[in-house]
Amino acid sequence: MAAIGARLRKILDAVYLGSGMLGAMFMLAILSIIVLQMAARWFGFQAPGSTNYAGYCMAASSFFALPYALNHGAHIRVGLLLNNLGRWRHWGEGWCLLVGAALATYFARYAIKGTYWSYKLNDISQGQDATQLWIPQLAMAIGTVLVSVALWDNLVRLIFTGKTNFREEALDAAKVE
Repeated sequence: MAAIGARLRKILDAVYLGSGMLGAMFMLAILSIIVLQMAARWFGFQAPGSTNYAGYCMAASSFFALPYALNHGAHIRVGLLLNNLGRWRHWGEGWCLLVGAALATYFARYAIKGTYWSYKLNDISQGQDATQLWIPQLAMAIGTVLVSVALWDNLVRLIFTGKTNFREEALDAAKVE
């Protein structure tokens, strides 16, 4: 049983790392689009739809980075409150993870549903690019599913081992004596 748990832990950590790398790649895509826009203006050309594509990349970057950031303690958490809970910190962490996981699951459900309906109705953007909206919405749907999985993963790990995957944050590391 421990071997299965260790294998699952490696798979989930790899998924979170891959998601973070995708987020970083979309950030590089934003940079490339901005540089392309600048070069086009300098040389008297236009890059139609590039602003919309930069926005799509920004959304994809944000949502793909969420699970990776969560496991590396980069999310804004209520660390000050949790540190002051003392022996009740475990229960405070559990409550926060339960509420966060439930909300993320709810959001993921509707992100998937919205993406599905955009595909089914052949919804396209109003900009010059006329992109089918389900394509950029897919990144949001996948990202919300992954952050939901990460929150449930951390909640289950907290329940069974008493620990989470979160790396120590600066505020958590500097415990007030």
